[in-house]
Amino acid sequence: MRTPMKIRSSLLVLASLAILALDFAAAQKKPDSAPSKILAFENQWNAAYKRGDVATMNSLLDDDFIITVEDGSTFSKAGYIAHNGDATVHVETSDMSDVKVRMHGDAAIVTGAYHEKGKDKGKPYEYRDRFTDVWMNVNGKWQVIASHYSVATSQ
Repeated sequence: MRTPMKIRSSLLVLASLAILALDFAAAQKKPDSAPSKILAFENQWNAAYKRGDVATMNSLLDDDFIITVEDGSTFSKAGYIAHNGDATVHVETSDMSDVKVRMHGDAAIVTGAYHEKGKDKGKPYEYRDRFTDVWMNVNGKWQVIASHYSVATSQ
């Protein structure tokens, strides 16, 4: 026959194991928050771009940001923001698809497809591209440091 002390010890061990098992199961099911944050920042940037929200773009882009656009031109942060603040450009569609986030320590590589449609100085335009964005976590803040857009060769 077991003594009350042994029963209590056995119950304590079982309870501890059950709690550890639940914690382990929760940790296995918990999604990695960094890729989710990066995807949210990508969506925030895309929405800010579409509506010409310079302040939001300024907060998401690193001071050393560089972008390469479809024709091979490059813009710094200031050049990109000035271009997006151009009142003669009206973005009607700005959609991302097939977006994938790959984490590498304090860096994230985002790839996907991009579709943009609008008017530039009253003339319609449309792009269907592939993009690569590089995000970096510096002092706890995620910012995009580089972006590259290219047109598929079949276009």
